[in-house]
Amino acid sequence: MAKEVAGFIKLQIKGGAANPSPPVGPALGSKGINIMDFCKQFNARTQDKAGKVLPVVITFYADKSFDFVVKTPPVAVQLLEISKQKSGSAEPNRKKVAEITWDQVKTIAQDKMQDLNCFTIESAMTMVAGTARSMGITVKGEFPKNN
Repeated sequence: MAKEVAGFIKLQIKGGAANPSPPVGPALGSKGINIMDFCKQFNARTQDKAGKVLPVVITFYADKSFDFVVKTPPVAVQLLEISKQKSGSAEPNRKKVAEITWDQVKTIAQDKMQDLNCFTIESAMTMVAGTARSMGITVKGEFPKNN
């Protein structure tokens, strides 16, 4: 028989670096979830992505057990990584901080495709380009059209 789902918790944690301190400890402790058990499992599963910010969705059940799904890093984090910037622009409409190519946008879109709500790589690329635009990062060149 299936377990009764009590709720979900969404967190963003650096890969391989989950520990009981905030934000992880208080979020899990208030729901009665074993914090150290989660930290050990999360760190073991994300050793290969150490240091990258990873969204995680934790499903906890009525019997205090849990499951979790680790997603791909946010598009904004990947854009900052590619453009080698510390942060986006404070005034993205006036001050541009970096330039990236459509090839770089495509690699991010392919990586993030499973977490986005779109069906084609072209629509995923426009979503990534929109995030870049709102961060003050210009995408140089012309949008590659597949005919």
